[in-house]
Amino acid sequence: MLIAHLSDLHIRPKGVLYQGLVDSNRMCEQAIAHLNLLRPRPDVVIITGDLVDEGLPEEYEMARALLAGIEQPLLMIPGNHDDRALLRSTFSQPSLSSTAGPMHFIAGDLGPVRIIGVDVTVPGEHHGDMTEAARLWLDTALAEEPARPTLLMLHQPPFLSGIPYIDTYACRNADRLREVVQGYPAIERVVCGHIHRSMQLRFGGTVLCTAPSTTTAIGLALDAEAEEASYIEPPALLLHHWKPDTGLITHWVPIGTFPGPLPFA
Repeated sequence: MLIAHLSDLHIRPKGVLYQGLVDSNRMCEQAIAHLNLLRPRPDVVIITGDLVDEGLPEEYEMARALLAGIEQPLLMIPGNHDDRALLRSTFSQPSLSSTAGPMHFIAGDLGPVRIIGVDVTVPGEHHGDMTEAARLWLDTALAEEPARPTLLMLHQPPFLSGIPYIDTYACRNADRLREVVQGYPAIERVVCGHIHRSMQLRFGGTVLCTAPSTTTAIGLALDAEAEEASYIEPPALLLHHWKPDTGLITHWVPIGTFPGPLPFA
């Protein structure tokens, strides 16, 4: 099973630049074009939040047009820049809750790996929160098929990266999530967005990784006094490949055209 993983697209209204400087819409188009060239084709595409930048209706109209280029089933959770109500009304995914409140979901019919989305966003805030209600919901969801290979999606990462200006907005009450994850060894991966960089670490007895953004990268600044900064680094996506003999393998895939193929390995 192949799971293509995009994150933090920060789509803007047509003709508007992200932060007034970067054409995030064009970069989204390039990411989708690259995704569609992958062979074999992914079975499903996931987006771990911040689909748009300001939660505006015009942005979701633009997102609908851009994401129409994705032919696979599409699963997404909101980020701190998204508007839950507009996300729900724009993308009618049967796996997403149709009611108000957190947009948790379970997708178990797309292949051998069950995909569970946990909405840890806090409306009006940039940090996330693994609330007690979210913990109970997730534990119940996992218990339905405790031995099934599973990938968990959330937006804000439940750890401190060492980058001071993004760690302010991490997911709080991470111990609640860690406690649940530890109870289900079949969880193959916890995947996040928000941080605009690819990182990986052990978490709750499994592997947690963050996805790069399809637009700017947050500066890798580990100085406690570092000031906020972003860079136009090569955009990328993640490709999660599940095989019965190995479990889940995660590949970092740069977006673009590069010299090759060359006649050696």
